[in-house]
Amino acid sequence: MPEMTTKQRFLAALERRRPDRLPVTTHHVMPSYLSRFLPGMDNDRFFARFGLDPIHWISPTCPDESRGEYYDPSHTPGYLESPRIVSDRWRIIEEKIPDPVYATTRYRFITPKKTLTMVLQGNEHTSWVSERLLKEKSDIDVIAANAPQPLCDVDAVNRAAERYGEGAMIRGALNCFEVYGQPGCWQDASVLYGIEDLIMETFEDPGWVHTVLGFLRERKKRYAASTAGARYDLLEHGGGDASSTVISPKIFDQFVAPYDAPVIDEAHRAGQRVVYHTCGGMMPILEHVSSMNPDAMETFTPKDMGGDTILKEAKRRVGDKVCMIGGFDQFHFFTGCTPEETRSEVRRCFAEAGEGGGYILSPSDHFFEADAELMEAFADEARKCQY
Repeated sequence: MPEMTTKQRFLAALERRRPDRLPVTTHHVMPSYLSRFLPGMDNDRFFARFGLDPIHWISPTCPDESRGEYYDPSHTPGYLESPRIVSDRWRIIEEKIPDPVYATTRYRFITPKKTLTMVLQGNEHTSWVSERLLKEKSDIDVIAANAPQPLCDVDAVNRAAERYGEGAMIRGALNCFEVYGQPGCWQDASVLYGIEDLIMETFEDPGWVHTVLGFLRERKKRYAASTAGARYDLLEHGGGDASSTVISPKIFDQFVAPYDAPVIDEAHRAGQRVVYHTCGGMMPILEHVSSMNPDAMETFTPKDMGGDTILKEAKRRVGDKVCMIGGFDQFHFFTGCTPEETRSEVRRCFAEAGEGGGYILSPSDHFFEADAELMEAFADEARKCQY
């Protein structure tokens, strides 16, 4: 088979066709990893250094000016952040809070009716919510009445697509809630309210949970519709709080699929492909996820990393319906082993999920440590996996 470009290789896999060889990439390249192991190197140079198939992440938003919305002049987007959209009815003020261990920031969401607050903390690797935005159930009504509706900045996406040409996959995410959120409706709701409390409310007050999810679904559908004309190769949806190591298949069917599936449909109507991201357990819900009709699924986290994936069985059950992305154990094969052990893990993944195409080799979500010789072995062995 003639050699393909990077984009052709990715698209062949996403369309469940055979590429020239196994596509090999990563999920995100974390800034803390680059800073520690490859100082001075950016994402593009990382992919080139190891001979991986590049992904360029971009999720630019723009305001709906007809609703009186505008860019927040005080906001400078950080890692993977979109430009923040505000209005006179929805202003966001940041306040740094002294903390001896973690960078801590309180965010005040100022609306005509009420000021809502949220606190984020972080370290060099990641950030997390330490105070939830939704504290009273009526807060969702305040948010629904005042929160802006970010739209996709199609021109910015297309400039990136033009810049990278055939040399990278252009990948983004469905819009997340302001300041800190996730692409999936259930996942965004769990960020806003807390996953443990949200699960309890599915039993104690399911109507309220449906109200929250319905608001997020309509917001994400409008964003998905606004991506029409954007030259994305793939948009991410979902999130790990929808995995079977967090919730039951019954909760997935009642509170996840009815909200995330319509967003996938809307993205398809806009001409986009969608990957459903479930970092965690997947085996009990493989068909539940694939029935929502995404183009791809990830991360197929192995048992030794806290997931439950049996890659060969997953391929048998859903490999004819979706492209599979992930499956590689980065915890055990990017550090603390020999290059041959890393190569053997690559060959295992290819043997179990690569048959017939429709598979992209990737670490199962983020990694924060990796020895250069093992990363080289990972990429080199994958390039030898030819169809």
